[in-house]
Amino acid sequence: MSVEPRLFCFDLADPLCYLAAEHALRAAGEHPLEWLPVSGGGLPRTSRLESFRCHAEIEAFQEDLARQARRLDLQPLRWPARFPFDSGPAMLAATYAKEIGRTVPFAQAAFRQAFAGGRPLDEEDFVLVAAAACEMHPRAVLAAIASASTAQRLASATELAIARGVSELPAVVVDRQALCGIQALDWILQRAAAEARVG
Repeated sequence: MSVEPRLFCFDLADPLCYLAAEHALRAAGEHPLEWLPVSGGGLPRTSRLESFRCHAEIEAFQEDLARQARRLDLQPLRWPARFPFDSGPAMLAATYAKEIGRTVPFAQAAFRQAFAGGRPLDEEDFVLVAAAACEMHPRAVLAAIASASTAQRLASATELAIARGVSELPAVVVDRQALCGIQALDWILQRAAAEARVG
């Protein structure tokens, strides 16, 4: 009997996905999570990044995430000058990274560019720096970003996530159950803590 993979769905524009990603590898245990780049804007529930009504709401959100990062013993968050930013090109690069088996290292490098380095991923140069960190050739990355087939694969991944019950990010899909948003982060943190105790 085939077993559906455990999915970790993410968008590189979302700092909550970044917090989850920093712990997702430690949450894998005997059943690794399959990292799946998903377009947050294509999900049924309005992204928290699209719902800010004013600058004060953005600042409150950033302060809350900064507290969570400290609680999780991550380095201090550095916010890009433009936040939220358009992650479209970076997500296309992540989709290409998945195709060549480098999803995790690219996603980690890109997340750290954005939220540890404060560099917005709507700038091509910062996407290419993240790609170079995991030995992805810049010309191949640029070609993939411009390719209609890459865009279709990202759209298909988003549709797959929706079909598995994903409504917002980050998300984990385990045993045909989708845990989304804070629930996903909590699941990852609990699994990571359990694995640390076993180790």
